[in-house]
Amino acid sequence: MNRRDFAKTVAGVAAGSAFLPGSSAFAQAAASSLTPSFRFSVMLWTVFTDLPFDQRLDKVAQAGFKNVELTGEFSKWSDDDYTRFNAKKRELGMNFDATSGVRTGVADPTAGDKLIEEMTPFLDTMSRLECPKLILLSGNVIPGVSRDVQHDACIENLSRAADLAAKHNVSIVLENIDPEENPRYYLTSVAEGFEVIRRVNRPNVKFLYDFYHEQISEGNLIEKLQKNIDITDIVHIADVPGRHEPGTGEINYGNIFRKLGDLNFPGTVAMEFKPTGDAVASLSAAREMAIQSATATK
Repeated sequence: MNRRDFAKTVAGVAAGSAFLPGSSAFAQAAASSLTPSFRFSVMLWTVFTDLPFDQRLDKVAQAGFKNVELTGEFSKWSDDDYTRFNAKKRELGMNFDATSGVRTGVADPTAGDKLIEEMTPFLDTMSRLECPKLILLSGNVIPGVSRDVQHDACIENLSRAADLAAKHNVSIVLENIDPEENPRYYLTSVAEGFEVIRRVNRPNVKFLYDFYHEQISEGNLIEKLQKNIDITDIVHIADVPGRHEPGTGEINYGNIFRKLGDLNFPGTVAMEFKPTGDAVASLSAAREMAIQSATATK
């Protein structure tokens, strides 16, 4: 469907079609008529933080999303909480599609055993969450240790982690962070991250490409995406500066979403921004923008 057909669809829905409460006619047209190759998710730490967990899921669903990424919101859940919140996500047709929560960084050459020891019980927690994807971090630069040694440690430790995760049907994604947010963080370069993933060469290990962090670190977002789409599993969305919704800053997200569509990206587009206004409206608008841009020429 091209832009003109899309506009006609939106107009038809607005004129008289029924749509879900809390959703715009535009969102309904996008959801029913246009289907990008990728899935959508919301990194939950950025939105609705003043609400109870189940109400946060309701709000995400209201914005049109069926997946959420977690960062440890479950750390103090009781057995009853697991039962109740898993039931809630099923009721909403929702998934916990990825989570972080392992503190040991993969760039530490002395931490391989510690990483496995920490991951082992955490994989059981992921099973309780019914969550199939683990976000790992590099950890910080270690004073006195060369970058070559830490680079090799990323490869070795991720390989060990991948073998363990595979036994639990879990996949791993490695994430970059910019040096302004964490001046001590090791993996600030997406280019190096992609090199690490190719060296690990495991089917259950890919990269989490955070456009917000990489714009601050090195830029040149689309070329790196295109060259490494085969090992990119999740992309994180936020604009620079401020980590707000697409369209508030300097990143041309229309072009990025269009490229994801052109490349038939099969992974997840996850919103990780702090809305400047109503969060439901901002999330919905970002999703609509991604759908329209990714499918404009199809």
